[in-house]
This record gives sequence, C-alpha cells and structure tokens, in this order.
Amino acid sequence: MPPHSPPSQTPATVAYLGVDTGGTFTDFVLFQGQQVRSYKCPSTPAQPERAILSGIQALGLNELIAAGRLLVVHGSTVATNAALEGKGVRTAFITNRGFGDMLTIGRQTRAALYDLRPAAKVVPVPRELCLETGGRIGADGSLIEPLTVDDIASLQTQLQQLKPEAVAINLLFSFIDDSFEKALVEAIPEGVFVSRSSEILPEYKEYERGMATWLNAWLGPKVAAYLGQLQAALKTTPLSVMQSSGGTTDAANAGLRAVNLLLSGPAGGLAAAKQLGDSIGQPRLLSFDMGGTSSDVALINGDIKLTNEGKIGPYPVAVPMVDMHTIGAGGGSLAYLDEGGMLRVGPQSAGADPGPACYNKGGLAATVTDANMVLGRLPASAKLGGSMPLSLDAARNAVGILATQLQLSIEETAAGILDIANEHMVRALRVISVQRGHDPAEFSLCCFGGAGGLHVCALADALGCTQIIVPNYGGVFSALGMLLAPRERQLSRTLNTPLAEISSAEVERALKRLTTSGREQLLNEGVDAAQISSTPSVDLCYAGQSYTLNLPWQTSLPALAEAFHLAHAHRYGHRLELPVQLINIRQALRAPSSVPTLPTLTPRAPAAPIDMPVVVSDSGTDHPIPRYMREQLASGQIITGPALISETVATTWLAKHWQAAVDPQGHLLIHRIMRSDTHDSMPPLPLQ
Repeated sequence: MPPHSPPSQTPATVAYLGVDTGGTFTDFVLFQGQQVRSYKCPSTPAQPERAILSGIQALGLNELIAAGRLLVVHGSTVATNAALEGKGVRTAFITNRGFGDMLTIGRQTRAALYDLRPAAKVVPVPRELCLETGGRIGADGSLIEPLTVDDIASLQTQLQQLKPEAVAINLLFSFIDDSFEKALVEAIPEGVFVSRSSEILPEYKEYERGMATWLNAWLGPKVAAYLGQLQAALKTTPLSVMQSSGGTTDAANAGLRAVNLLLSGPAGGLAAAKQLGDSIGQPRLLSFDMGGTSSDVALINGDIKLTNEGKIGPYPVAVPMVDMHTIGAGGGSLAYLDEGGMLRVGPQSAGADPGPACYNKGGLAATVTDANMVLGRLPASAKLGGSMPLSLDAARNAVGILATQLQLSIEETAAGILDIANEHMVRALRVISVQRGHDPAEFSLCCFGGAGGLHVCALADALGCTQIIVPNYGGVFSALGMLLAPRERQLSRTLNTPLAEISSAEVERALKRLTTSGREQLLNEGVDAAQISSTPSVDLCYAGQSYTLNLPWQTSLPALAEAFHLAHAHRYGHRLELPVQLINIRQALRAPSSVPTLPTLTPRAPAAPIDMPVVVSDSGTDHPIPRYMREQLASGQIITGPALISETVATTWLAKHWQAAVDPQGHLLIHRIMRSDTHDSMPPLPLQ
C-alpha cells in the first residue's frame, strides 16, 4: 500500500495523521476532511510507541484504524537516540585484509588542533568484531585479491563464535563492482541484520562509506523492531517514515535504512517551512525550531539544502540529510550556576519527565519555560496542550532559588535566563547564515516548535531581521511537515573521473540507471508513475581536492565546468586554473504528498482580547497587555505588540515595535513597525 493514499480510498474518505516524536513531547496533526486538529502529549522515551498510541486514542482514531481509513506518517527519534546514547546492537564489521581498523583510525583529525592531550576517541567497533577477508578490487576495477571459498568459510566460523546481531560489509571500491559484497551477504547466517556499503552508500571514501554502513547495521535492528511493533499496533494502517533528507518512505524500507532516519523529526519542520514559504511568496527563510530539549536552525534559499557532511554525536554521516545546526537550548533547558557563580542555560534538559518546574510533575530546577512563566509570557491560566495546567508558584520557586544565589529579583533572574538562551540561539542562527555568506536581514525568520514563538521577536532584533513568520500549527509544525513532505528517494554513485575525459552521454546513462532504481522503489510503494519527478545533480571539485560542490546537472560539460568555477569563487572567494573532477552523480526522485493543503479561515469578525495578563516587559516594568486566542483570529486582523497570542500547543510573544497580520490560512506575518534607534517603518509581508 502507498504511504499516503491507498488505491481503494479517495482522499476525501481518508484521514491523515502526522506524528513527530520529540525528546519532551510527541506531536500530532490530523487532516480529516476539511478539518485540521492538533494534539500534544508527553513523550515516553523508553517506549516511544506508547505516546503515539495514547495520542491516537485521545484523538478518537481507533475506529478509523479498524476501518482502514487512517494513514500515518511518522518522524522517529529511535535511531537518533540510540546513536547518541551508544545503544546500538552487537555488530560485526567486515572489510578487506589490512583494513580492519579503518573505522578506529578514521581521518586522524583533531577536534582541537593545539590540544596536546586530547581525550581518547570512542572506538566504534571493538577489535574482536572487526573481521578481514579477501575480495579486493582496485580503484580502476581490477582484481587485486579474490574472495575464496576458504575466506567465506572462515568468516562463517568467526560469526558463529561471535554471535553478532548485525553485520556491516564494507569492501574497498565496492561501488565499482558489488559482486564480492553480495557474495558475503549470501554467506551471513539467517536472522542476522546485514548492511552492505554498495547498497547503503555507493560512493568513494572508504571511511565515510564504512561509517554509514556500520551505523545502519548497528541501529537497524532497533529501528526495524520499533517500526514493526508500531505497525502491528496500527494493524493494516499504512505507515510511512520521514527521512533525514526531507522526504518520506514506507516503514518497510525505513526499517532497512536506519542511517537515513537520523534527522527524521527535524526534517519534517523544514518540509513544512519550504511549502509555507512557497505558498506566501517568501522562498528565503531562516527556520528556527525550538522544542523542549533542543533548537534546530536551518537556511532555506529557494530549496532545502542537503549535506553529505553531517554528524551524529562523534560519528560522520555521509548520507544525504537536511543541512541543519542543532544546539541544546529548548524550553526545558536547565538554568544553573557554574563553579564561578555565573548563570548558565543548557544543554542539560528537564526532558519529558519530570519536565520544567511549572509542569508541577516533580521538577525543581529552573528552566527557560519557567522563566517565561515568571515574566508572564506563559499566563498562569494557560493549559499546556489544552489539558495540562501550569503552576506559577512552582516556576517562581525554582527561579527564586537562583535569584537568591545571584542576589537579584526573581524577575531579573528570569530575564537573565531568557537573555542567555536567546544568545545561544542567535549564535546558532549566525552559524548557518552569516558564517556562510548570507545576511540574515535578507531572510524572513520562520519560527515553530512549542517554544519558538516566545523568543522569535528577540532573535529577529538581534539578527536584524525585519520579517517574521509564525505558521499556523507552529507548535506541531514538524508533525504537519510529515504530511506535506514528498515521497522521496535520494540515490548516488561515484564515478571519480576528470570532467574532460567523460561524455555527457555516459553521465546520462549512469543517471538513468539511478532513475530506474528509484522509480521502481517508489512504484512498489504504490506511487503513481506520472507523479514522479527527478532532479539530477553532480558533485565536482578541482583535481586533488578532497571536498566537492554539488551543482545541478547540465548536458553541456563546458558550461558545467564554468558553473563550477563560479560556484567555487562564490563559496571560497577564488577560482583555480586546474582540471575539474566529476566525483559523484546524484538523482533525487520525488512524488508530491496527496495530503490537502491547510484550509482557509472561516470568515469572522476580528477577535477581541480574552484577558489582560500582567507581563514584565523588556524594560523591566510590568503592566497588563492584551491576550488573544489564535483560533479566534480573523483573516486580515492586525495586532500590534506588545501582546500575547495563545493557542493550544504554543504561545507567541509579540514584542513592542512588532505588528502581526493574520493571512487567509491563519499564519502570522509579523513585521517591525519601528526601530528604537532609527524610528523607520518596515513594510509588512503581503497577505496572499
């Protein structure tokens, strides 16, 4: 069955559920007919499926599951958490003779160049699980050492003794000829999870290819078991999973491709942000996703940028993933005093259990959420997720402990916590913008996540941004993105040849083979062939360079070479008179989601404030300000800060000198109406 619309149902009769499992909360977005509903509940990290099934029950979807009328798209953190916590399965690593320590040696780079006593690096695979064999070919495809019957028999004996749960196979230059790896797969005992590098990442660089293959095998059984349990609980309900590249795949394929799920949740938010930017004519976005545990930032310049140089913990991840920067600063980030008596915030988090002190679930330490509540930006009458009451007294007590130590008022301490948290996030946003040659003032700051709206105005002020977008359903935006993301395959292969020594026809034939493979996979998921589009690209570098630039493929090779020279000059400030090398070819195949877009708001009169909570302003004074319920706002309504805009799953603090306009789909398009230093007015984003 396809992941989004089974052939036996029309889109009008099917309900679509997006689920994003985070470190603190599990978020749900349900499309049912013309109705969109959201829900949020605490995550259950030990058994993530418990929170999912609890949310399904709370949303009353069990009848739809029984009737086969629900489709689920899920962003999973199982692979991410297992990798970060070092809780993969016992995995054997098989490579050629003399290369058993490949993953231990790595690239021999130092984390700190001038640290003469660096800490020992984590050894990915214990020595006894590193196995060597024959079956070696050279860089030109020639046979250097055959794979013999004795080699296979020896490996089988070692595996019987070691009893691994998974095996990773990474032979040199297997992307040229994968026959030896396939022969080894056939020799692995039944019931053992197997990954081979020629399938996981058929690209050059044996270390990065080996790490991707080992990560996939190390995490694969846990991911496959989790998705199997979830699928069993969902019965015949089709289950799709978000990949790190921003597209979805069916659960069966996801269980075999754990390494492609390491940024599964955050990628959903970017998928939704891109569609939002396209729909309102703002393709240049700085995205800011602030949840309970961490904040993810990324830059969208017309399209979502992918990288093959990502990391998860200490491990490089060379499979395509969204180019994102993550920091340990979220609503649940703990505030504390360091050894020198200085106030610090994060990266430690209160998590889902016990959570911030204001949740009244046993948490005693102050968090960013508690600071927001002390300053009135989370009203005491608010209920988290629509049902969880908050405790202002508990928040004040937690922040008060730090205030006593700092000899400051509770409000001053809370403001300090927010200032430090904001600085962490501003620094992260500058990493993906300023440090890469982009002026943040030329981008709209798009914030989402449960805590994002409370900080977005302060971040925009610090960055010089004059336009802000707070999407409708921003508190569960990643879950919404699961439903809006395309079904996708990202395929690649190394050619590694001088551009002048290959013809465009040869490259086209290689790209066609990737296209055929990707189309077959999507067709097997039930995707309509007419909906599949392909986007070819190539990785190029100067001869002798180790790093590449990715450019769209074009059949004129001289024009492609010139495009690379220009891209190199733009990125690094110079071009070289050296031959251009074609390293990798890539093919992205996508089919659009069949989930309908967000409905427009029902015509209604502009909403009036529901109450006037007392809020401590940036200047330290406290006074009542209007508070609006977001679901009551009318299309075209204008709100001038300071004001609070509350919703079931998030709150937006509209600071002084900022003005929000509600667009027809309920998005808040916010612009600066006056700068305190120059008093100049800023044009608003146009309402579509």
